[in-house]
Order: sequence, then structure tokens, then C-alpha cells
Amino acid sequence: MKRKNFKSRPQKEKFSVSSQQRAEEISLGEINLNSKGKAFIVNGLVEKVVQTGGPTLFSISDGTGLLALKGFVGPGERAFPEIEEGDSVNAIVKINEYNDAFEGEIKKIKKLTEAETKEFKIRIEKIQREGAKPLTPEFLIKSSILDKLRPNFIKAATEIRLAVMQNRPIIVRHHNDADGYASGYSLERAILPLIEKQHGGGKSAWEFFSRAPCAAPFYEIDDSIRDTANSLRNVAKFSNKMPLVIIADNGSSEQDLIAIQQGKVHGMDFIVIDHHQFDKDVISKEVLVHITPFLVGEDGSHFSAGMLCSEFARFISNVKNIEQIPAMAAMADRIDLGNPDAVEQYVKLAEKSGYSRQLLSDIATVIDFVSAKLRFMEAREFIEVIFGEPRDKQKELVKLLAPYIRNLEEKGLEIAKSAAKIEELGETHLQSIFIEEAFPGFGFYPKPGKVVGLVHDYAKEKKSMNRLVSVGIMRSAITIRATDEANFSVHELLDLLHKKLPAAFADGGGHKNAGSINFIPSQQEPVVKLLKDFIKSR
Repeated sequence: MKRKNFKSRPQKEKFSVSSQQRAEEISLGEINLNSKGKAFIVNGLVEKVVQTGGPTLFSISDGTGLLALKGFVGPGERAFPEIEEGDSVNAIVKINEYNDAFEGEIKKIKKLTEAETKEFKIRIEKIQREGAKPLTPEFLIKSSILDKLRPNFIKAATEIRLAVMQNRPIIVRHHNDADGYASGYSLERAILPLIEKQHGGGKSAWEFFSRAPCAAPFYEIDDSIRDTANSLRNVAKFSNKMPLVIIADNGSSEQDLIAIQQGKVHGMDFIVIDHHQFDKDVISKEVLVHITPFLVGEDGSHFSAGMLCSEFARFISNVKNIEQIPAMAAMADRIDLGNPDAVEQYVKLAEKSGYSRQLLSDIATVIDFVSAKLRFMEAREFIEVIFGEPRDKQKELVKLLAPYIRNLEEKGLEIAKSAAKIEELGETHLQSIFIEEAFPGFGFYPKPGKVVGLVHDYAKEKKSMNRLVSVGIMRSAITIRATDEANFSVHELLDLLHKKLPAAFADGGGHKNAGSINFIPSQQEPVVKLLKDFIKSR
């Protein structure tokens, strides 16, 4: 980026550091390994001041990058006390490296005037807006759905890139399953390099980025409060800014609304990337960008969140080694049933990268299993291995775990088959399993949703039940799978529960033929009865 002169800056010629050494002006983004040991003139807005037991550290930004300036007058003594957060400075510094990050040893520094600072902030904002323009790649596959979503991809990528340039932390929240992890990991792979470049490496990725799963199929108020509390603490302790939160494979429903609004009260902003159906769009007006096939007249069963995020990540940065992820996410979320053409295109891309259908299926199985064990943990390094960083270790791990997990799934299916009760409701079969009576308690794998999916597929394929609804019944929830022929709808059932059984306080969601509904325990029997009436009426 071509540097422009700062009009109000009095020093326009070279500054003398000593009689042997001269300093030239440089933007922070231009600092690299060749800059080490050399003196430069730098200008920046003071983002943070930290007093250590040794020097005083001033973190400055200029719209192109970030640099820590080190001033020392005595152990633990505040250097340049006239300079505070929010001021703009002009300094001569010697570039050094500390903990894998660049820093500038202050030789001379002065605070700019209010007029100079105002002008400097305008220049920074202009540079940031220009630098935040996203990449505009071709999609990995041909899809009219993706074409319709392109404007929102561009808008969301701009907001993310701008947040990085403004030194704003980013939190990625995603559903706790294979598709959710595919979403979160794709975003992580795209965003982290930008943060590391912005902050000069080191431990900046830990301070300015986090990714964590949501156990529920929505962004819970519990998660929102935890994210807010941690962020407010970092504002108080480290002068951080409030974060940009990206919710992936969640976020589109009315259940997400209160959690998003709670975060906004404290200065958090949100982007949602999802594919789950909602009755009414209450989210778009609350977030910076809302990306979902439903808002462009398409169906969420035709593109999973992992597929969307893999494509979207390429608008954020030049991310590599994610071509196999959309195929895995699609297979995990059974998108082949709704959009076989797109899935086939992604599978062919994955095969070119050395990923067979079986390997993709095994990876999805391992992620689903690991997600049940990790629960709320970020586990960044462990997840990297499962996604192929490095690939040799990925294949070794998947080869070890996949047979073990398949055996657990076979055991779970056998238990489910023996516990399942099938009854005819009109022209449709209802297959029911009382989960807590049939299976061990906490920590058992497969999870209830997986169990219902396995026994549903078994009854459909082995017993030729085309009009089939399978439900896993728990004390305060049911998880549902249905065939297209059953003419079922999770959302219409939920509407009926609201109208006919308000005392159940039912909530939930998902897709038309797959989802879950929660209710208060005392209403389990009435809920199941209404479910049966609903199936009969279809």
C-alpha cells in the first residue's frame, strides 16, 4: 500500500538518531525481518498502555498493522506518563524481536496535537476500510444458491477483516457436531493468519481469537453471558475491545435472539451463518450480517453450514487445505438427500486431494464422537489433527478411532432395535425409543440424536418403511427423524404444541424432517400424545 505523507507532521525529512544512523518513516505493516536492528520513524494511535515490572509498553496501530513500543526509564517506572490510551504519537524506534513478535525500542517519542490526532484517525479509518475489502474468489463448485449468497459473503468478510484491522477480538461459536466443527474450523483457518499478520505473530492468536462449541442447537443465553463476562474482563484487564462474535450452524431462530441481544447491550457485534429453518426472521435486524439459504429463497437442507463456511472462508483470506471439508460436512449432515449434485461436486474435489468417500465418512464419525467428549472445550490443536494438520497424523488417528466408534454405534443400534416400539398411525409408522430407559446415562455414545438416526435408517432400509417417523423420547425432550413420505414437519409440530399445549413451554428447532423439541418434564406424556395425533393428521 502506497504511504501518504501526514500533512500535520512537522518531521518530513529524515530524523537523526545519531551521527552514524538515520531513520526513515515506515508504516507498521511494512515492518518485517529485514527491519530488525534498524531505526524508523513510526506514527500510531495508542491502543493500549501496559506497565510491566520493567519497561512501559505502548501498543500502537496505524491502519496497516500493530506494534508494541517499549519505553524504559527504570524498573517498573512509568515511561512517558503524558502519553495515554487514545493519544496519537510520532516516534523514532529501533526494531527488535521479542517472543516471536516485533517491538520498537523508543529512542524519541512525542504526542500529537488534537488536530493532528483527529486527522490521523480519519486516515486510519480510510486505510482500514480499503484494506478490509474481501477476496472475491470463484466458488469451489457451481451452485445457484452460492451465487445468491455472494453479496452477503462479501459483506460479512469485510466486517471480519475490518475487525482484525481494528484489533478487535473475534469469537467463533458453532454447533457441537461434525457440521458445526467443519464450520468453526474453516473460519478459524481463514481468520487466524490475518490476526497473526496484524499483531506480528507471538501469542496474539490466543488473545484475539477463540472458538468454542455450543452444546445446544442454538446460541444459548448461558454461552452469551460467558462470552460477555470473559470479554468484559479482558477489556478491564488488558484494554481489549468488545468482540465480534460469529455464530455458525446456529443463530437463526427466535431461541438465539435473547443471547444475541444480551451481547449487544455490552458492545458485541454478531454475524450468523446458518442453514436451519426458522418461522420468522427476528435475527437479521440484530446482526451485522445474516447468511442462510432461507433468506434467498432456498432450502437449508440443500447446503449445510460447514459447506457454506468452507466457501465463505475463501472470501476472508487465502485459506488452504479446506477443499475436503465441505464434502465431509455434507455427508455428515446428509445433504446428499437434498442436494446430491452439490455433494457429488464436493466429493470429487476431496478425492483429488486424497480423501475417499470412506475416509470422509470416517472423519465425520470421529468428529461426532470427539465432540461428545470435548463438549465445551476449544481443543484447537486436537481439532487441527482431525481436520488434517498434519495429514499423516490425521489418517493415523482416524484409522485408530473409526473402527472403535463404529463398534460403539453398532452396539447402540442393537440396543435401540431391541428397545424400539413401532406402531401404525394411519398410513405412517411411528418408531419410539424411551432413551433413558434403554441406554446408560451421561457420557454414553452414540448420543440420542445419533441413536435415533441409526435406528431410523435401519427401519427405513431393512424394513422398507417409507412413511416413517422415529423419535427418541427423554424426560424433557424428544429428538425426531422423518422420511419425506411421512409428510412431517418439526416446525409445524412445534407450532401445534404452542397452540394446544402451552403448559409444556415447548421450544426447539432443526430441519423439516430432523430436529429436537424441549419441554417441561411433567408434560412428557401429553407431548407424546399430541405428537401421535399430529402424525395421524398428516
